[in-house]
Amino acid sequence: MDSIGKSLVFIGLLIMLIGLMFIFFEKLPLNIGRLPGDILIKRDNFTFYFPLTTSIIISVILSLVFILLSKISK
Repeated sequence: MDSIGKSLVFIGLLIMLIGLMFIFFEKLPLNIGRLPGDILIKRDNFTFYFPLTTSIIISVILSLVFILLSKISK
C-alpha cells in the first residue's frame, strides 16, 4: 500500500504542475495552441478547432518525460 500512496501523491503533483503551466503559459507569448498545422474552421454559426500540431508536440514531450522517469526509477 505504501507504493500506491506514493504513486498517487506523485500523480497529483504532476497534475498540479501541468495545471500551473497552463495558467502561466497563457501569459507568455509562446502561442501554444495556435501553431501552424492546427486545424481551424470558422463558419457563420460554427467554429471547429482541432489542435493537431499542438497535440503531437505535447505527446512527444510527455513521452520523453515518462521515458526519462522510467530510466531514473530503475
